[in-house]
Amino acid sequence: MPEFVRTPTRRELLVSTAAAGAVSLIPGTLRAAAADASIRPFRIHVPEEALVDMHKRIVATRWPDRETVRDRTQGAQLSKLKPLMEHWGKAYNWRKIEAKLNAMPQFITEIDGLDIQFAHIRSPHNGAMPMLMTHGWPGSIIELLKVIDPLTNPTAHGGTAEDAFHLVLPTMPGYGFSGKPTMTGWNPAHMASAFHELMRRVGYSRYVSQGGDWGAIISQLLAVRAPDGLIGIHVNMPGTVPPDILRRLRNFDPAPAELSDREKIAYERLLHFYRDGFGYAAMMNQSPQTIGYALADSPVAMAAYYYDKFAEWTDSGGEPEKVLTHDEMLDAISLYWLTNTGTSSSRSYWEGAQAGGGPFNAFSIPTLPVAVTVFPAEIYRAPRSWGEKSFGNLIYWNEVDKGGHFAAWEQPELFSVELRQAFRPLRSQI
Repeated sequence: MPEFVRTPTRRELLVSTAAAGAVSLIPGTLRAAAADASIRPFRIHVPEEALVDMHKRIVATRWPDRETVRDRTQGAQLSKLKPLMEHWGKAYNWRKIEAKLNAMPQFITEIDGLDIQFAHIRSPHNGAMPMLMTHGWPGSIIELLKVIDPLTNPTAHGGTAEDAFHLVLPTMPGYGFSGKPTMTGWNPAHMASAFHELMRRVGYSRYVSQGGDWGAIISQLLAVRAPDGLIGIHVNMPGTVPPDILRRLRNFDPAPAELSDREKIAYERLLHFYRDGFGYAAMMNQSPQTIGYALADSPVAMAAYYYDKFAEWTDSGGEPEKVLTHDEMLDAISLYWLTNTGTSSSRSYWEGAQAGGGPFNAFSIPTLPVAVTVFPAEIYRAPRSWGEKSFGNLIYWNEVDKGGHFAAWEQPELFSVELRQAFRPLRSQI
C-alpha cells in the first residue's frame, strides 16, 4: 500500500521555512498549521513492491472473449483495452505522476474523524480569489492538474493578475489518499460540510466553490446551505432537471410535447443515459461491495470499468485516446489501484443513493450566485431554461463547443477561461 513519508513537524516546518524566507509561499496554510495542530504536510511514496505486484497482475490477466458486436454497446472493447494494458504492464512509469503530485504543496487533516488529503496551491498574485475545487468519479486531483497553473498564474496563460485563484483541491473521502470511511454517513452533504470546514481551517474566510460530477453536487449542496463565507459556485454538470421530467425519464417515457427544442435535446440525452448508460451507477448504488471485489483484485477489471466511462463521457466519439494519452488515463487508474480505493470510492454512490436525490435533480438555490458552463459531450446538456428555474441568482451561463464530462482534463485552457469569466462579477467580494 502507499505510505506516508516522514515529514517535518509543524514546529520544524515553521522554523525551517521561516529561516529560508519561504513563509510567503503558503501563508494561509502555515497560519492554519500554527493555529490548528491537525494540519500536517503530506507526501506520496508507493513502495516498489506494490508497483511490481501491479505489473505482475497485468501480465497474468486472463482475457475474456472478444465482444460479439462491432461497437461499444457491450462495453469496453477488447481491441481498445489490450493496447492500453500492454502499455501499463510494460512501459508505464508511475513515478512520473508521483513526482508531479509531490511537487505540489500537499497536506492532510482530520475532519469528523476522517483524514482528508488535499493540495493547497497559492497564486503568486496579490488579491487572488480562494477556490475550492472538487473532483468526481472516476476522477481525482489528477484530472485537475492541467488547470492549476492557468488558474493560479493566469498572466502566463493569456489572463491577467486580476483573474488569479488560490486553489484548495481536496480528495473525497474513500478516494485516493484521503481516509476510507469505516461507518456509513459520508454522503455528499457531509462531504460539503467537511470541505467548508477545510476552507476555514486553511485560513479562507471567503471563497468560491467549483466542481463537476460529485464536485458539482457538493458545490450545489454548499450553495443550498449557503454557509457564511461561500460567495458563489461554478458547476459544469448542473442539477437542473425538474421533478416531473425526472419521473418521466425514469419510466423511459418519450419527451413531453410541451418541451422546447433545447429541452428535448437534454431529455433525449438523459433518456439514453437512464436506459443505456446507468448500469454502472445502479451497481454502485445498490451493491458497491460486490463490484468492489473485482476492482480490488484485478487491475485490468478496474481499467476496463473506468475506461468504459472515459470512452462514454469524453468529447471523443467513443475514443478517449483522441483527447487523453495512455499515460494520462493510466495515471488516473493507477491512483485508484495503488490506493485500493475501487471499493471505497464506489460506496460514495451507495451513500448518495441512501441520502436521496440524484446527480441531475434540480437544486433550488434561490439567492447564492451560481455560474454554469455546459460542455457539449457532458452526460446531458442542461438547457438554460431549466437552470433559470433552479438557480435564482444565475450570474453566468455559457454553452461551449468542445469538451465533455472531464472538462478540466480534456480542455484545460477553455475550462480555465470559463472560470475566470464566471467568477469576475464576484471578485469585489473577496
